[in-house]
Amino acid sequence: MSNVRIDYSMATGKIKPMHAVNNGPVIAGKDQTRGNEESYRSARIPYARTHDASFFAGYGGEHTVDVHAIFPNFDADVNDPNSYDFPCTDLYISQIFRVGTKPFYRLGSKIEHGIKKYGTIMPKDFQKWAEICEHIIRHYTEGWANGFKYDIEYWEIWNEPDIDPDGAKNKKCWSGNESDYMRFYITASKHLKKCFPHLKIGGPASVGDEGFMERFLQAISREGNVPLDFFSWHWYWTEPSDVSIKGSRIKRLLEKYGYGNVESILNEWNYVRDWTKEFVYSIKQIIGIKGAAFTAACMSAGQNNPDIDMLMYYDARPTGFNGLWDMYAYEELKGYYPFYIFANLYELGTQVVNSSDDENIYVVGARNGDKVGAMVTYYAENDNLDSKLIEISVDGFDMSNAKIYIVDEVNSMSPYLKASFNDNKLNLVLKRNSIIYIEK
Repeated sequence: MSNVRIDYSMATGKIKPMHAVNNGPVIAGKDQTRGNEESYRSARIPYARTHDASFFAGYGGEHTVDVHAIFPNFDADVNDPNSYDFPCTDLYISQIFRVGTKPFYRLGSKIEHGIKKYGTIMPKDFQKWAEICEHIIRHYTEGWANGFKYDIEYWEIWNEPDIDPDGAKNKKCWSGNESDYMRFYITASKHLKKCFPHLKIGGPASVGDEGFMERFLQAISREGNVPLDFFSWHWYWTEPSDVSIKGSRIKRLLEKYGYGNVESILNEWNYVRDWTKEFVYSIKQIIGIKGAAFTAACMSAGQNNPDIDMLMYYDARPTGFNGLWDMYAYEELKGYYPFYIFANLYELGTQVVNSSDDENIYVVGARNGDKVGAMVTYYAENDNLDSKLIEISVDGFDMSNAKIYIVDEVNSMSPYLKASFNDNKLNLVLKRNSIIYIEK
């Protein structure tokens, strides 16, 4: 039997935003009735990173978000509002706010897999690029050029400059060398932080290469006084516990170079067993119950590790990486429910002591006064593992008449009627890749 313990009398800290995502809702138009606006709103997603938005026509396509889309002629006057093309991005950003989510704005370009590059080419003038971004930020936060006064706090400089090594051909995210990116980040971050000291400026949206991360931190620490309000990184993997191990290694790197107090944000992640031979298998799991259980387990692992400040799932955009909504009808998939459940915990606000003696069982408990909640997940990368008998023991709160819901291959937040708390203990059999939500 696997044992889970939750002690609602002992607080450990805040519930963190482990349920943020990349990209916003799909709003149904007059000539297209598909959309997920209400479902997205109900998920109560705290942040939506705007990376790769320009892949999707429903967000505005090639005219959306990316710096080269908003400022299409790099030789134009940076101070002239007519040099900028804002309408599609204006609409997209407004739609994110419309569902109660805040944008996390990636400055730069989507990834480019094609033979010819457009937005991932290294800017020929780093300072001018920074000034272009200054005006984009002013448009969305200060009303410049008939803009807005939105509360957008996170501004990220570029995406995955380390996805391809120096000397590689047809580089997908950054055409320059690694050292070029270091100079680029230093120039842009200093300018933007000088203009907007109250905003969070950061990056580098690393692909997860810890060698690159260390060289980046060395470069900005040598330069001195380089803004880094958050450190962003990406990772795709299969064992939820590994995110805690990697997150702690990254935090130690940040501490080593004097950036221990900055936020460490994993802002691209999902289940990927392999990018080549088993990529199709991985995509199939993402949109099913295994992907949902992986998501819930990763949220739990991230919450239980103080070295990780935010998770941002890739992707809520209609794509094969979207485990929340079917990419054709935008109907909820199994992977929607971990976000809905975690939003409940996030609203409760305070994490309590929780533990599991089984490496495949993940738990997070939360409390707010006389209300409590808990998410318990059985996830296994091994597709041959059997069901497990689990005992959930609760201290510090009377759990009689608690509500219990299950998400598994058959059920989607269905009331679990097969068991109830007896003397503050709940015994139940969970199938592999199942999620239980308990509330009272």
